[in-house]
Amino acid sequence: MTVQHRVVFALLVLLAAAATTLYAYLGTYRPHLEWKWVDIIGEGGTALMAMCWLHLILDSRPGGRVTALLASGLAAIALGAWLDCLDEFFILPAAMTWDNWLESLLLPGGMLTLTVGIYFWREEQFSLNEHMHKRERLFREHRGYDRVTQLADAAYLRRQLKIERSLDIGKAAALVMIDIDRFHLVNREYGTREGDRLLQAVSHVLLLNARRQDLVCRYAGDRFAVLMPATSQAQAERRASELRSAVAALRHYPAEGDKPLMVSVRTVCGSANAEPEQLLSGLDASLETGPVAFGKA
Repeated sequence: MTVQHRVVFALLVLLAAAATTLYAYLGTYRPHLEWKWVDIIGEGGTALMAMCWLHLILDSRPGGRVTALLASGLAAIALGAWLDCLDEFFILPAAMTWDNWLESLLLPGGMLTLTVGIYFWREEQFSLNEHMHKRERLFREHRGYDRVTQLADAAYLRRQLKIERSLDIGKAAALVMIDIDRFHLVNREYGTREGDRLLQAVSHVLLLNARRQDLVCRYAGDRFAVLMPATSQAQAERRASELRSAVAALRHYPAEGDKPLMVSVRTVCGSANAEPEQLLSGLDASLETGPVAFGKA
């Protein structure tokens, strides 16, 4: 929980304490025999649970509009429920109606604010899901990832190819393999650390330009593979051309130097209904021909 969030939570506790003091000062203590334990448990429990939820929200989320709405709504509900609970312990003069107004405003207002916050939370989650869906297969098995690019590795790709093949033989699936041209020149001129940075940059471009259902992997060295479920050979070739153009638009600046590197890639496509080893070796061999020049802008 950040310092700002601690301040919000502490302020709510102080307001609840101040309300209790005010009720005790202005009201008359209700005899013990008149206490309604069902109402005390229900209203006090609601206030306590709302404060617990508030603590969890503040402790687990960064600041922002969604967090502010959720926190404000829960704080209002907690305070309103606590004021309602205080009525079970203190009797205020009949001429005083401010407590009823506060309860009437805090509880519905808090629920409305919380509902708005949940709506925007839902929109936020949709946006996050859109981004994370592209890595969903990888996150189901945390061991199958490449340490440099944080993409799925070759072993994981082979398993996914087998899964795709077993799902529906009649359903088209394609595999696009992508190779960075003259990547060894980057390692030679700038070092392997800069080579790793370039691999990371290309992996981000591929991931951002992949569809939700696609699986982007680092196959080996400077080669990537994109598994495309429910995709024909012709569709995969069009998608490969789009990915090639996206990488070509990349301007990667080395850590030392003021000129960007022009990055080009070659791509080959194949149907994913073949045996994984046969498919991968065939695509791998196809990439060995026709390198394109690599240099500075």
